[in-house]
Amino acid sequence: MKLVKLNEKEFKEFVDKSEQVTFHQTKNWAELKKTNGWKSYFLGLDDNDEIKAAALILAKKVPFVKKKMFYSPRGFIIDYNNLDLLDFFTKELKTFAKREGAIFVRIDPYVMYKQRDINGNLVEDGIDNSDIVRKLKFLGYKHFGFNLMQETLQPRWMHVINTEGRSLDDVMKDMESKTRQIIRKNERNGIHVREIKKDELSIFKDIMQQTSERRDFLDRPLSYYENMWDVMHDDGILKIMIAYIDFDEYLENTTNEKEKLKEEMHDRKEKKEKNILKMNEKKYEQKQKFSKNEIDRLNKEIKKIKKYQKEYGHKLNLGGILFLIYGNEVLSLFGGSLEKFMNFQSAYTLHFEGIKYAVEHGYKRYNFYGITGDFSKDNPLYGLYLFKKSFGGEVVELIGEFDLVISKFWYFVYKFAFASYKKLKKIKNKND
Repeated sequence: MKLVKLNEKEFKEFVDKSEQVTFHQTKNWAELKKTNGWKSYFLGLDDNDEIKAAALILAKKVPFVKKKMFYSPRGFIIDYNNLDLLDFFTKELKTFAKREGAIFVRIDPYVMYKQRDINGNLVEDGIDNSDIVRKLKFLGYKHFGFNLMQETLQPRWMHVINTEGRSLDDVMKDMESKTRQIIRKNERNGIHVREIKKDELSIFKDIMQQTSERRDFLDRPLSYYENMWDVMHDDGILKIMIAYIDFDEYLENTTNEKEKLKEEMHDRKEKKEKNILKMNEKKYEQKQKFSKNEIDRLNKEIKKIKKYQKEYGHKLNLGGILFLIYGNEVLSLFGGSLEKFMNFQSAYTLHFEGIKYAVEHGYKRYNFYGITGDFSKDNPLYGLYLFKKSFGGEVVELIGEFDLVISKFWYFVYKFAFASYKKLKKIKNKND
């Protein structure tokens, strides 16, 4: 066996057969990272013209020294349980990395650590890949540990819904009743989802900009979204969906609901007066009062809708999500909502659209992506987990990040310099 450089076609043919493959192991991702200064290598382990393992390696120059850092996003496509294969691949990769001037190779394999349920609890007699962690450490990979928060390059903790072989009704049965109610309510209120075109990217950028200001994170420039579109959209990997409200439809449905209640009140009154309806006075009054209160509520809502129409026109964008679709899953990479209209809860409709797409197109799972492994109510990100949990599914914990050190001296220098940079950046941000 020997380590060889693969062309894009050879690499794709091998990795696409793997359960581990994600959008990270595509020529498209490599091309996107190229815009940020990363060089890419498509490597394969050749055994008499048969590929046994492969990896996309991204390489970037380390500032001030003629060295590089290597990163294999979501790890190698390899049988991690095969120690001999993993050992041989590691040795070959070390030789290649040393020749190319790499300080280390970082990996974050798309491999479950221990199987967990929807509440984040370990599943009794469930999947346990502790042995893979031990194998990697035995072969010299430095493990970053089992972090609970979001310190790693890619999320170690995710929330996922299994959609394989299931109908949409099956998936919806696992949702909390409140979530189903919100989805149906949004439909009645004229909230829909549409896929945007490239010349509408500024719409999504505006949503993300406002979301970043609210949640205190740094949003990417419009050019980043444009680059993502250019390298991923035409191959069907990227879809950006926008939720919007149709105020005309909202008004019509609300008016119809009000008129239906008025008819019911009138019909109930007439039947009682003609002694057709047998109902005691107390129950009759309760029903009439409830209907009247609902009509009053709907009248206020109609007034509010007309105000929206006057201020914003017939339709209004509410939020959006950037989906990446590849391999076995539909993944929600990131998204946001306009703070002023968060009461419409459009995020429920957007994620439901992603789930529906996964079910209807035969994908194995819908991935909400990042959560944290801290399931205590004190965790500031606990609400994000609860939102995703309300759709059903399960928590997925991955084995984490590892560094394969190529040069111990330069690795020490890099770690020291990086830690100093982070400290200075923290001080700067605090003073800004």
